[in-house]
Amino acid sequence: MVSQRFDRQMQAYGRWKSALIDGIERYQRWLDGSKMGDAEDDLRIYEVLDALKADRLTIAFVAEFARGKTELINAIFFSEYDRRLLPSEAGRTTMCPTELFWDNTEQKAYVRLLPIETRLSDTSIAEYKQEAIHWTNIDLDLTSPDSMADAFQEIVKIKQVPLDEARKLGLYSDADAHLHAQGGKTPSHIDIPMWRHALISFPHPLLKQGLVILDTPGLNALGSEPELTLNMLPNAQAVVFVLAADTGVTKSDLEMWQHNVKPLRSGHKKGLFVVLNKVDTLWDELKTSAHIEKTVQDQCQRAAQTLGIEPDQIYPASAQKGLLAKIRHDQDLLIRSNIPALENVLASEVLPYKQSLVREHILSSIGTMVKETHDLLASRLGSARKQLQELKGLSGKNNEVIEHLMKKTREEQVAYYKNVESFQGNKRIIQEQSKKLAMTINLAALDELVAQTRNSMSGSWTTHGLKSGMKTFFDGISARLSEVSEFADQLNRLVITIYRTFHQEHGISEIKPVLYSLTKYKQEFQQLYQEAEAFRSSPVTTMTEQHYVIKKFFISLVSHARNIFFKAQRDAETWSKAVMSPLVRQIKDHKEDMEQRLENLRKINESRDTLQSRIEELEKSCASLSKQYAEVKSILSIVNLPLEVMEEPAEATAKAS
Repeated sequence: MVSQRFDRQMQAYGRWKSALIDGIERYQRWLDGSKMGDAEDDLRIYEVLDALKADRLTIAFVAEFARGKTELINAIFFSEYDRRLLPSEAGRTTMCPTELFWDNTEQKAYVRLLPIETRLSDTSIAEYKQEAIHWTNIDLDLTSPDSMADAFQEIVKIKQVPLDEARKLGLYSDADAHLHAQGGKTPSHIDIPMWRHALISFPHPLLKQGLVILDTPGLNALGSEPELTLNMLPNAQAVVFVLAADTGVTKSDLEMWQHNVKPLRSGHKKGLFVVLNKVDTLWDELKTSAHIEKTVQDQCQRAAQTLGIEPDQIYPASAQKGLLAKIRHDQDLLIRSNIPALENVLASEVLPYKQSLVREHILSSIGTMVKETHDLLASRLGSARKQLQELKGLSGKNNEVIEHLMKKTREEQVAYYKNVESFQGNKRIIQEQSKKLAMTINLAALDELVAQTRNSMSGSWTTHGLKSGMKTFFDGISARLSEVSEFADQLNRLVITIYRTFHQEHGISEIKPVLYSLTKYKQEFQQLYQEAEAFRSSPVTTMTEQHYVIKKFFISLVSHARNIFFKAQRDAETWSKAVMSPLVRQIKDHKEDMEQRLENLRKINESRDTLQSRIEELEKSCASLSKQYAEVKSILSIVNLPLEVMEEPAEATAKAS
């Protein structure tokens, strides 16, 4: 059988996360025991641990209908049940976005369905997920495959509604009339999905390890459910776009690619895969293997040219034959289906990319805390060893030498206190500037812009006026982010100067401050800006009723922009509270160190018997600090722990036809 590389990589990822959680919890216990933490540290650690435990790896499958997308999910992830777990027959199957995962909180299998009528409210799917009362719940009987199959059939159900009702729900516009015409006439009723969204909690081993599969419907569902394109798909670590070899790249495929899929990974190629499914339709028994392979590669070449990507970014596969081969344990058919090669590329690219995102978050939060503690302990240990060396060097020295050292240390202390006063002044400046930074990202000012935009758009009588209001809103936010970024750069330079000056003047170990960065928020907003431009220029927006366009704009785009500002403001507040803390701790340590040195010299000057006892005390202190330093160094290595690298099996390294 094919190597279960994806399974093993998921297990390795799970082990990596478990080790990370254990290491952070060790650090939490160490902080409590050493009394070095504060309330802010506790809160930050709690938030990171909570996020790690709830962390999931999301792979979204996107395609027009009848491309074999759901069958591909069955073939890659759920073949061990020796049947199709998800409904996948000829024609249109998945009718609403469907999330497959394991509910760690409730620890039970179920199907939950959100009625399509909820589209009439301003409540987002994310908000609905917090309230189970709005969902239709079906418990899954894991002992009955037939019962489970019946439950899964619910997600493909449709119902007929009048055109006016479909229009209110945003599922019909005059631009789509040709899609529903019968005999050249527009019908009075059309079929729409019964459900808006489906959640399936299922105890599959991969799902239990944190994998989430997002199965999306075809046709114009991506455009009609904005949360898919603006929240769910961008938050997925991988997006698999599925084409069919028997149709090639159709007009609707290309529109979906250009407007909904390609923008998701603008600026980088990570996590976006194109699968040319149904290559078995090209398997002609009257042709040689070489001829069939050339036909498949030609089809990939044409698809790549149409989509504007490199041919090696297209993965030919046969989901149906791959599923059949796994059920029948037919290794030759499995290799020919090319499913193993696709599994391997998902394992080798998706998981490391996901881990890099998680690691980036960990290093920017807990990693900096542990590094600060590590550096502080290194400084304390160095200071203790310096004192010990100094005291050992006093053996046999006369009182004049000791008095000279005392005088020199007092002079250093006086100069130090003067600089501390200057530091306190700089600290107040940082606090004042940090408040200005927070005010620059203030949500109240943004909400004023939101209110102005809503009034402007609601009062507009033309589509041009609506689109102009959208552009004005996003241009206003873009200008505000640029202003915040410029102010943050100035503040960062001031912080760096304060740190560097203090370290240079007193010769103490240098600690690099954590700087405030808007980079990730600017990148997130840039992607949102592109989505907004696509929304503005879409012919669907032009043809849709004004009140629905406004509602859709505010639920999806505006709420997302506001969330970006909220996160940036929250980070700015957290940063401003913590930015000077490492230097404050170091100043406090240095102050105590000088006072201790003076006290040691005074006692030794009074009685030489004190020298040996103080040397012994310092030796014990050095031993204790060395132990603490080793512990924190060990925790720091866990925070930086790399993901296990799995060797790629030889039989799946090359693409097969």
